[in-house]
Amino acid sequence: MSQALPGDAPLIHDLIGIGFGPSNVAMAIALSEHNAGVGRQGAVTAHFFERQPRFGWHRGMLIDDATMQVSFLKDLVTLRNPTSEFSFLCYLKSQGRLIDFVNHKNLFPLRVEFHDYFEWAAAKVDDMVSYGHEVVDVRPVVRDGVVQYVDVTARSGTELVVHRARNLVIGTGLRPQMPEGVERSERIWHNSDLLAQVDGLKDADPTRFIVVGAGQSAAENVAFLHRRFPRAEVCAVFSRYGYSPADDSSFANRIFDPGAVDEFFTAPEEIKRKLIGYHGNTNYSVVDIDLIDDLYRQEYQEKVLGTERLRFLKVSRLTDVVETPDKVRTTVESLVTGERTPLDADVVVYATGYRSADPLGLLGEVQQYCHRDDEGRVRVERDYRITTDPQLRCGIYLQGGTEHTHGITSSLLSNTAVRVGEILGSILDRGDGPAGAPRAADEIGSSL
Repeated sequence: MSQALPGDAPLIHDLIGIGFGPSNVAMAIALSEHNAGVGRQGAVTAHFFERQPRFGWHRGMLIDDATMQVSFLKDLVTLRNPTSEFSFLCYLKSQGRLIDFVNHKNLFPLRVEFHDYFEWAAAKVDDMVSYGHEVVDVRPVVRDGVVQYVDVTARSGTELVVHRARNLVIGTGLRPQMPEGVERSERIWHNSDLLAQVDGLKDADPTRFIVVGAGQSAAENVAFLHRRFPRAEVCAVFSRYGYSPADDSSFANRIFDPGAVDEFFTAPEEIKRKLIGYHGNTNYSVVDIDLIDDLYRQEYQEKVLGTERLRFLKVSRLTDVVETPDKVRTTVESLVTGERTPLDADVVVYATGYRSADPLGLLGEVQQYCHRDDEGRVRVERDYRITTDPQLRCGIYLQGGTEHTHGITSSLLSNTAVRVGEILGSILDRGDGPAGAPRAADEIGSSL
């Protein structure tokens, strides 16, 4: 990390990262390992801003028995550097669980365990990050007619700090998506808030939950609520006949290979759309087959015993969602017959997915230099750098929001380790990293 000079005038950072989720933690690790190998003269200076007060990754969905849908080998480092001390296996060794994990014979750790691994890794590079800092502005710094740097303003409470950078890496993650016209509230949740909201029901005795959605998170929500509230009815509402199994077969998983990114990037637009369609069932609106079987078994058992608490309202949609002080009034509409049935609940949970934030929304004046395609999507080069006007010399890289150019792995963990290595390589190849000698500091005020 660049150290401040006397008078609070900081060095120019080679890289500033916006967000410090798994992708930018992996970026910080790649930088740390690079710098350890080249010495001070060739080090890449970097700093990251994260608006959360500490590391957190989908905390609301860390259900105690939920497992990862990706192999532990696709951690933050292994596919880039199998000998890294930041690997999941090194984490297990540090926790005294390596042998236990090996005996478990499972490629897919508990989600809560992988989150703990992320926290462990993030703590090892926390000298590079300022938590509790939200980036509120990015401004171009023009030198000799070109935008040589950007000034990044971050806010922490009432304090504003400004850092200057040669490159930006944007890794701000995904945003919860709700149906149009539906707002989150005390009784209407998005599944990303599940655990935090459930904790608020400690003294309540809910009688019915409605869960909307047909993907992995929806099924996990249904199973969790059914188990957590043994006197409550849990109604799953989806437009299908049932949950569809995820295709995690060996050949289909090749869509997540690093080499598949090259093929997807160079493919014509028509082929890109076909590939997403062919292999959407590896990731979108699908559920692990074991969980599907468990839920079906539970539903059948309750029918046999006459104690039906688990209900699946298939080929239907939820409409007329109105919150009252003590319940949520809804209507379940059959997509086949149009029949509408009133259904009240204590809580409605929408497991309706996530969307990528517009990466240009953070860039302020800088976004005028960035290119979009005919469909309004950001143009992105193979090295994850936004395509820009020639006068913008500062590199702006995306970690996420590149599905239209780089494929399904855009927002997934599968390719994270490889991607950060490619971004770092691009920065070094473009000459935007260290030139082998210390740079003079362009002095700017560090606080406003």
